[in-house]
Amino acid sequence: MQLDGILSYLSKVTQADLSAFTPLWFGAERLGAVNSEWRQRLLSQESDLFVLSAKGLSFRQIAHYNDMSSSLNSAALRWRAAGWLNGWRDENFLASDANGHPLFELERAAFRPLGLTSHAVHLNGLTRTPAGEVRMWIGRRSPDKAIDPNRMDNMVGGGVAAGESIEEARLREGWEEAGLAAELLNSAESAGVLLAQRPVARGLHREWLHVFDVWLEPGIEPCNQDGEVAEHHCLSLCEVEALLLEERFMIDAALAAADCLARLGYWGDHGRRVRALLAQS
Repeated sequence: MQLDGILSYLSKVTQADLSAFTPLWFGAERLGAVNSEWRQRLLSQESDLFVLSAKGLSFRQIAHYNDMSSSLNSAALRWRAAGWLNGWRDENFLASDANGHPLFELERAAFRPLGLTSHAVHLNGLTRTPAGEVRMWIGRRSPDKAIDPNRMDNMVGGGVAAGESIEEARLREGWEEAGLAAELLNSAESAGVLLAQRPVARGLHREWLHVFDVWLEPGIEPCNQDGEVAEHHCLSLCEVEALLLEERFMIDAALAAADCLARLGYWGDHGRRVRALLAQS
């Protein structure tokens, strides 16, 4: 049964073992998690910013948003100069507490080393043929992308920058990656939020995926504007499932695509098993 392969793959990419990571605390709040390599780096090279205690690593001082942001971004520049960071984007992500209160902003390339939680928008592009078949628009990432080049992606997917709302990110990314106008993107249907969490080479990837479905009328096709997507393909749901089984998707896009197939009833009542697994990640 194909669904068994889907569940096996999703289990592999969502059940993260974080036992080797050291918690990172911001005062009384657990804010991130650091692997052994970055723990050694922070304690040996950034002891003015981080300290080790019985509960894990902690920020040595808690300061105002602007001061925290300045100190940490200066540290990130040192990490880049030392050759510890790749994929530098000159774009900041926002670190917030559990109540959504902003704590500081930091170059996005430095989020993974500290295991900080970021946010992204993912848009499933859907269309219906004259015969009534539902098909999905899938993007292939540019071969020049620093992360996951040439892998398959949702029609639109991108990070939410510091100072940007989810709605603003959806409109910006929808235009940049698919050339879709705001009037169409404003009709996007919210499909919920998924948590993507797994160890990566840079540290810990932990991101809330804000997923939307966008229905495109026949004749409307996504057209990339920023060079980050090599091409878009309008695929049958069976073809999307095959790409999932072949592990052709970048992982976050795979989560959003599998969730969408389940919601569309592609696996019938068995789709509840997919959604239940994704809800546990």
